[in-house]
Amino acid sequence: MAVAGRTGLVPRGAPLHHRFPLLIAWAGMTLGYGLLQSLSAAVFGVRPGAAALGTDLLAHLLLGTLLLAMARGLGRFLLAWLALTAAFTLVNAAKVAILGAPVMPDDFLAARHLFRWLSGWQWLAALVTLALPLTLLGWMFAWRRPRAWASLGLLATLAVGLLLFPETASRALDARFGDWGWNQRGNFEARGLPLHLVQEGVRSRARREPTPDPAAVAQALRNLGSQPRSGLIAVEGATPPRRNLHLIVLESFWDPLELTAAGIAEDPLDPAFRALWADAGYSHALSPVFGGYTANAEFEALCGFPVERDHVFFEGGLRREAPCLPRHLAAAGYRAIASHPNVAAFWNRVNAYRRVGFNIYWSEKDFDLDDLSDGLLSDASLYRQVLDKLDPYLQDPDPVFNYVLTYFGHLPYPRNLLRPERIAVAADPGLIAAYANSLYYKSRELMAFLAALRARDPRAVVVLFGDHLPYLGPNYRGYTDSGLLAAARSDFSDAMFRTLVATPLVVIDGERGVVNTGDLPLYQLPGLLLSLLGDHRPSILGLTWPDLAADLGTVRLRPLPGLHMLRLEDAVIACRGAGAPHPACAATAERLEALRTLSRDLFAGEQHALHDLEEPPGPQAVEAFGAEAPDAT
Repeated sequence: MAVAGRTGLVPRGAPLHHRFPLLIAWAGMTLGYGLLQSLSAAVFGVRPGAAALGTDLLAHLLLGTLLLAMARGLGRFLLAWLALTAAFTLVNAAKVAILGAPVMPDDFLAARHLFRWLSGWQWLAALVTLALPLTLLGWMFAWRRPRAWASLGLLATLAVGLLLFPETASRALDARFGDWGWNQRGNFEARGLPLHLVQEGVRSRARREPTPDPAAVAQALRNLGSQPRSGLIAVEGATPPRRNLHLIVLESFWDPLELTAAGIAEDPLDPAFRALWADAGYSHALSPVFGGYTANAEFEALCGFPVERDHVFFEGGLRREAPCLPRHLAAAGYRAIASHPNVAAFWNRVNAYRRVGFNIYWSEKDFDLDDLSDGLLSDASLYRQVLDKLDPYLQDPDPVFNYVLTYFGHLPYPRNLLRPERIAVAADPGLIAAYANSLYYKSRELMAFLAALRARDPRAVVVLFGDHLPYLGPNYRGYTDSGLLAAARSDFSDAMFRTLVATPLVVIDGERGVVNTGDLPLYQLPGLLLSLLGDHRPSILGLTWPDLAADLGTVRLRPLPGLHMLRLEDAVIACRGAGAPHPACAATAERLEALRTLSRDLFAGEQHALHDLEEPPGPQAVEAFGAEAPDAT
């Protein structure tokens, strides 16, 4: 007697994996799925919700069945499936635990930068995570069997079908599984990872809107309170500014004394910085990001428009030479210089810095790496070398825009032997002591640099701000112990969204002293700086300053992925999607859509908004720059 097997009739006495390969594959996948989800929950505290486990397992089984049809054998298939599933499951769990959001389609474009940042065993682990599944899939694939190619063709057909009709697919998936744009972790927990990636992939494809036409841009300008042929024209008699501008972006710079449950023995911040910040009214920058993606904070501070998607804008959103702050000032004779002691091309900075208008970009290869902590150049060394390089330009009659992005203080907050432990922490769930001690040195090196800079350039406008809050443990651990944040965004109060993105901000208006900005969304910073410099030349940067909704009183609008937050006098309101109850949410939605329209026009479109400027941005001289890098766009 014989029974039907995977490859035809097999003898009844044949081994079980020949007689029932599909059942054994399903059993193996089910066991592997359970083990991986248990590991993810134990290590990261992350897994799909209980109601989604059945659907998620079924999605894994269906994808696995397609892979099985491509395989040369059951054993090879199970090894390849396990490696592939483990990579996706654990990488996704790590991202949720660190940044509070699951893997998104745009992350695949940015993944290559991980290898530029990691080193040692971390770099090797990342390489294995990527290479092992790909190697095993190639080893598994039945290259000479038609059924393998037929299965691969079916999978490709399904993918192409979703991409060709993304709007239909997105609506159908949303109707079935729901969508909470402001709570992507909740989306993952309600769907499981395969469905989440499919659903967000088709959504990303569906929202690739065409660049705006002139009528849409004109309407957007009106919605922001500007008439197309009046709001962007020069003020009569306006003269270009002449004062220098120094903009210092501080890696993971924040106030750890807010961690009341940690038992921090003494204030890590330099008393001189604490006093300066107090004079500024404890102003805060409202960043677009938490724990990482510094490039988005950079884009806002340089270009004056918000980032509200979970992606790196330098990678895919900035496609045109744009009238950002460096280019605007360079047109008035400024030397626009960017300094960052990292690999030049990280986050596509070579192309991005050129497009926003910097003349000079000093990166890792331009600095003497003489004071490293696990590959991170100390701020003391960076500041000293920047001042040395800057000296000839400060003596020149032409003004300078000096932009410095620090690197020391990056996760995992390493220090070398020159920086011993100074701050004791009584209750540390993981990284608070490392962060507090890193900040001890970072703040003191900052204040020494600030004193030297102001002595050389007392009339300059100087800006200091943190790019984002530090990561202090999985699922916001550290913050949750002190009641600052909840473990998941679904449990955030409105005020917690403000806490999530608020970093110290100090603006010094030369000899006039510090400026109390209150809570300032980072994309409003360029407009403020032009105002302080007395620059009334035509610029798109002034559209977002001082506020976007004068009819509502004093309001600051902070868009975030899936929601927008309002700072109304002393109240914080988080407008979580359509139908948010507060009337200010609907009143600001039109202005938020206008910002989106202008952003697409300026940074990826035909730049119709610039047609009323006297001098639309064009090519400018580049004196020294990093090597040309492959463009992610």
